[in-house]
Amino acid sequence: MLAKTYSASVNGIIAIPVTIEVNVVPTSNEASEHKIIVGLPDSSVKESFSRIEAAMANIGLKTPRENITVNLAPGDIRKEGTGFDLPIAMGILMANAIVSANNADRFMLVGELSLDGSLQPIRGALPIAIKAREMGYEGLIVPEQNVHEAAVVNRLKVYGASSIQQVIEFFNGLSDRLQPTVIDTRAEFYAHHEELHLDFADVKGQENVKRAFEVAAAGGHNLIMVGPPGAGKSMMARRLPSILPPLSLAESLETTQIHSVAGKLKGGTGLITERPFQSPHHTVSQVALVGGGTNPMPGEISLAHNGVLFLDELPEFPRAVLEVLRQPLEDRKITVSRAKYSIEYPCNFMFVASMNPCPCGYYNHPTKPCQCTPGQIHKYMNKISGPLLDRIDIQIEITPLSFNDLSRTQPGEHSAAIRERVIAARKIQEERYRAYPGIHCNAQMTPALMRQYATPAPQDMAMLREVINRLQLSARAYDRILRLARTIADLEGFPDIQTHHLSEAVSYRNLDRETWGE
Repeated sequence: MLAKTYSASVNGIIAIPVTIEVNVVPTSNEASEHKIIVGLPDSSVKESFSRIEAAMANIGLKTPRENITVNLAPGDIRKEGTGFDLPIAMGILMANAIVSANNADRFMLVGELSLDGSLQPIRGALPIAIKAREMGYEGLIVPEQNVHEAAVVNRLKVYGASSIQQVIEFFNGLSDRLQPTVIDTRAEFYAHHEELHLDFADVKGQENVKRAFEVAAAGGHNLIMVGPPGAGKSMMARRLPSILPPLSLAESLETTQIHSVAGKLKGGTGLITERPFQSPHHTVSQVALVGGGTNPMPGEISLAHNGVLFLDELPEFPRAVLEVLRQPLEDRKITVSRAKYSIEYPCNFMFVASMNPCPCGYYNHPTKPCQCTPGQIHKYMNKISGPLLDRIDIQIEITPLSFNDLSRTQPGEHSAAIRERVIAARKIQEERYRAYPGIHCNAQMTPALMRQYATPAPQDMAMLREVINRLQLSARAYDRILRLARTIADLEGFPDIQTHHLSEAVSYRNLDRETWGE
């Protein structure tokens, strides 16, 4: 007998619909009995039969002696994960007429089975729910731990089941314990909107660095800080999300999808309402940073999508790991291509990094002598390649505070006040680029948009030409100076770039590799 159930497989952050076809043929010969899954299943899918048999036995259902063939269609896409346990089990029960198949084509099923028949959470419930609604299914049945994240998708009935027994009773109409979970997505989003836990008011002094962070936040620019230990680099980086504009609902949904696929959502969590802040250790591998692996997963750069990726002590990261950032910083997406798959993840993040000025950390320190030779300093700085530095718009040096600054009790400007100026500048940019899909801030400007909105006055071009020639900056650095000047002008409400905007933008190119350390 043949039965069909319906599920989905996650590829990147997109769910692909999968039809589970179960064919059952009774047999009296135990020696010839076989159970097989076809359709490019991985090991975790092939192990489903063991979990299903134990789960059925423990809820009082004895598996008949029969030949079972399970086909996961389409057969040319690799199927991974334990989420197919539930639809395969229900297909077997429907093929044996233990469960009614009358409503099987109205629901999508996903869930991992424990040996006692309970359901365990799976990764990617949100993109699967989005696909179920897109495909016109009436409802989606998921483990109850995933119901909150899946239920943010409206116009879809999402049922959270704790065991396969509940799902059997639901399809047989024997119980009404399984009820759809209803969530008002907008109310959920605004009810749990972020609160500022870290504040720039805690940062004493460093007004020029705070200004650099404000400019970076206003235009979505990348930033690197160079300074001695204890100058406050990490402290300020962790406060950057507090001055970024709040996540929009669309950004929240997109960010939640990525974290759902990665299995990073906490139980009972619906939408992510705070901008992500990812700070991987310098021992991170290339795969962990960009994504991929044997079972493809989003990397740190994708988990930082719509947020901040912070790399502390940048030269301590392996150079090969840092170089993989070059393409994502430009394209704002990463394509992971392997022999068996090709997956694209979004990674539109602000890149923030910090580093010491030399191996000992005290080059240019006002009171502590540096123990490094010029050669050691040059070698240390060369750990960061020129092409990577070119992609960092703001390069700023930090000096340690004096005792008078440290002992000051008056708090600095609060993040809320800085955020207001940042939001005002972002609104100017959103209005400017409204007709250009995918462009939301100055850091994303194309060359054509730069010619239209970020061209200096003729009298300023001579000054800029002298700077470019003297510092031997690349064409990419030239573009980034103009983008920064455009952001500074937006912060001050100027329709055109002025001379002082350009001068400030040039002042943020502190890492002149030809003179640093000499």
